[in-house]
Amino acid sequence: MHEWLSEQLARRRAADLYRTRRELGSPQQPNVTVDGRPALAFCANDYLGLANHPEVKRAFIQAAERYGVGSGASHLVCGHSHEHHALEQELAAFTGRARALIFSTGYMANVGVINALVEKGDAVFEDKLNHASLLDGGLSSGAKFQRFLHNDVAQLAQKLRASEQAKKLVVVDGVFSMDGDLAPLDELASLCARERAWLMVDDAHGLGVLGNNGGGCAEVFNLNEQQLPVLMGTFGKAFGTFGAFVAGSEELIETLIQLTRTYIYTTALPPAVAAATRASLKLIQTEPWRREKLQALIAEFRTGAQALGLQLMNSHTPIQPIVVGSAATVMSWSEQLMQRGLWVGAIRPPTVAPGSARLRVTLSAEHSSAQVQQLLSALADIQSQTGDHS
Repeated sequence: MHEWLSEQLARRRAADLYRTRRELGSPQQPNVTVDGRPALAFCANDYLGLANHPEVKRAFIQAAERYGVGSGASHLVCGHSHEHHALEQELAAFTGRARALIFSTGYMANVGVINALVEKGDAVFEDKLNHASLLDGGLSSGAKFQRFLHNDVAQLAQKLRASEQAKKLVVVDGVFSMDGDLAPLDELASLCARERAWLMVDDAHGLGVLGNNGGGCAEVFNLNEQQLPVLMGTFGKAFGTFGAFVAGSEELIETLIQLTRTYIYTTALPPAVAAATRASLKLIQTEPWRREKLQALIAEFRTGAQALGLQLMNSHTPIQPIVVGSAATVMSWSEQLMQRGLWVGAIRPPTVAPGSARLRVTLSAEHSSAQVQQLLSALADIQSQTGDHS
């Protein structure tokens, strides 16, 4: 076993695919301490800057004083607190759905929901760039698993029409986490209605960020519960906390409570996390300036990066990938940025396709225009030194 493990690790190192962890010594915010050194971070998913917000922290502390730290059990045993229940009701109202159900992680929500809705004899269709949790959910469900080209509605239509299965589930990301672009949900919803398929959307990176009210992709495309019956979202991005939820009809949520193994057989979120998330949800709804500022920073970054000739992707979300090509090149760029005090994640295969390794720049409402210009200046400096105009 030791020899096999060592060989696998050596192969990853040789291919510039070895993953390492950096140690964060400060709250999630633009100015952080990482591996004992100060840095300006452009790699977190804390899009609205709520992870270290004083009201969110206060709600967490007060709930911890009242409920303690651990929830003690699963929701169905004795772990479902008032804070959980209130958050579910508030999420249902926020998303315009009848009910919502909290999960301990987004990965568990996606795998569990897909497995609860389809099984052997059914069919599941997924975008090729879907998050790993969605793909794993489809593959483990036992349903006939089919992938379609990224955002290719025409190819999906062909696959749906050719499918002989009676129950069909179409699953996509709302905002694709490594490209930053949106799924064409209006077209997908119309197609699913025509073909009598169910539509599930993981809006982890859209909720709180997109739409005038922060309602995410469902708000952008004006999709109601009938058009988009399974809406999933997470708290670890724009909400700045931890966990996930699924929103939909009364019948959907009751079915998930009965059948979803990743809900039934796991410990509930700590009540304090639910309380903190309730505080985040209020800020998302009452402080639209965070979304407005974020959009201004996105536009500023894209204008500057395009002026440098950097290869951006078709994204107008806080996820702004810069494609540089090889794993070795992106690791070099990331390390050079860190040497200049800038922390930007390097994304390599198998997370993205070979030859499309990228710097995944993520922006937050807590960033300033000066900090965006600092990043652009560093990118220009590295580009001039390497002669690389990726």
